[in-house]
Amino acid sequence: MDNHKYNQFIEIAEKLNGLGIIPLLMGSVGLEVITKKCWDAGDLDIHIPGDAKGWEVAPELNIHRWDEIVALMDSLGYALTDLHEHEFTKDGLAVEFGILDTLPSFAGVPLEELEEQQAGGARYYLLNPRQYLKVYEASSKDSYRADNNNSKDLGKIEYLKHVLGG
Repeated sequence: MDNHKYNQFIEIAEKLNGLGIIPLLMGSVGLEVITKKCWDAGDLDIHIPGDAKGWEVAPELNIHRWDEIVALMDSLGYALTDLHEHEFTKDGLAVEFGILDTLPSFAGVPLEELEEQQAGGARYYLLNPRQYLKVYEASSKDSYRADNNNSKDLGKIEYLKHVLGG
């Protein structure tokens, strides 16, 4: 597991908790936490509350309290590098924010079924293996991800199916 990325997530999550936000750790870093297997995470994916219409809404409006998120990340030394992707960078680490509220329509994962975790003073949500499988299966059908990450996603799907006995 990439402890540096996970530790950065915990630091960001603590600050988000201070704003009353419990983030969801997504992507390969989250998958590493539940599988204890290295997935060569390229970035840190964090989902927080936003507009359930997702990308249909302007990027500066589709994540709730966006101005506060920008200020929080700035206070941690991160610079906004891509507004459309809600991406910040610091010392070569990219952190991207996604919209938590799109999870039910995108992957069929109800928000009330997310499991809350605690680490290092931070509260956050983490998907279980079955929920991760739903997310990666939905992602593999997305044309952007299919063009850019499909081989990595397909490996994760196969692994999760094996772990889940299917």
